[in-house]
Amino acid sequence: MGWFNRKKAIPQQAVIVHYRLSGDRFGTEVERDAFNGLQSRLETLIRSQGLGELDGDEIGEGEAVLYCYAPDADRLFAGIESTLRTLPFRPAHAQIRYGEAADPNAKERRIDF
Repeated sequence: MGWFNRKKAIPQQAVIVHYRLSGDRFGTEVERDAFNGLQSRLETLIRSQGLGELDGDEIGEGEAVLYCYAPDADRLFAGIESTLRTLPFRPAHAQIRYGEAADPNAKERRIDF
């Protein structure tokens, strides 16, 4: 059954990016379009550089959030940081998590931009 040939799962680290939108709901159409454009650029960049994956987004409650995952969150963030900073919405920050979401002991750091 291949029990001895199974690859060990690589723990996923995360880069979760938060942007503040105007208002307390879904922002403006211009903001949503800019956020969607950023997401498209990031998907291409992450894929072409083999940095990890952009898993999805959430927009609501006055915030737009991107969820990115990789075996090495520092490498992922270094590869996408300049692109993340092109979106002018502030305040904004990246939460970098070194471990699985279910791990209460996973270290995290926050980078404001």
